[in-house]
Amino acid sequence: MTTPDSIVYPISPEALRARLEAALGCRVTGLQRIDRGYTPAGRYLVDLAGEAQVFAKIGANTSTSAWLRREREVYAALRGDFLPAMLAFDDDGAQPILVLESLGRAHWPPPWAPGQPERVRDAMAEVARQRVHGLQPLQTLHPTLAEGWQRVAEAPEPFLSLGLATRTWLEAALETLLAASTWDAVRGEDVLHCDLRSDNLCFLGERVVIVDWNHACLGDARLDLAAWAPSLHDEGGPAPEAILPDAPNLAAIISGFFAARAGLPIIPEAPRVRDVQRSQLSSALPWAQRALGLPKLDGPAAC
Repeated sequence: MTTPDSIVYPISPEALRARLEAALGCRVTGLQRIDRGYTPAGRYLVDLAGEAQVFAKIGANTSTSAWLRREREVYAALRGDFLPAMLAFDDDGAQPILVLESLGRAHWPPPWAPGQPERVRDAMAEVARQRVHGLQPLQTLHPTLAEGWQRVAEAPEPFLSLGLATRTWLEAALETLLAASTWDAVRGEDVLHCDLRSDNLCFLGERVVIVDWNHACLGDARLDLAAWAPSLHDEGGPAPEAILPDAPNLAAIISGFFAARAGLPIIPEAPRVRDVQRSQLSSALPWAQRALGLPKLDGPAAC
């Protein structure tokens, strides 16, 4: 069955160039498509007359177009060096284009240099302190976030197919994981990016720059650190406890989020997402096991 999200809207280089020139008020001298990210949104490095360069992202289906409109609203509301500069936004009603400063000269981890994880943690503290109107609460924008282990309880086979744990382990651990996955652990009024990973942040001189703000909402600031910590560990960084000590409820929620999704079929319009979720789970699940005092993971793929 074809759904609106599986349809990728085409746009020719000539049409994209014309829209960019109208939005920016200057001549485009080159377009380089970037194969990055986990959605079909188009991403381009755009060369401008005078040797300037910018980054452009264009919606490719219903979801990515809606996310770009939401992201533009967030850029307009927040202030701080952690944001890339928004240079233009053009919306023809189908395929919006968001134009930002180019971050091509930045360092995109991994590898992680000494001190960089601490710099990210400081930047996220600045994000959390922002006070803006119009952002939705976490539980409104992402209503299934804390329901991962409940989904696993209802349909365990996709999780078990990953080989991280046996059915025996799941039966022994599930009651504790369900009890720990409470919304109270993530409620709050802090600004959340809600999709913090290494591919969404970079280091440009003294700045930590964070991109892809379409999931931004309000909640407990610790959630961003909890979501980032497993990927940091998977990329050679410290264990999640070093970033966020004494957070068993968050470990349960994050591991449940990935446990409920990583074993599902590949998403045709975003085929790399399941690989990322499996990688995240490989660090998040042992974190939850340690934080909650659960039995040792016993699957053939467990570390």
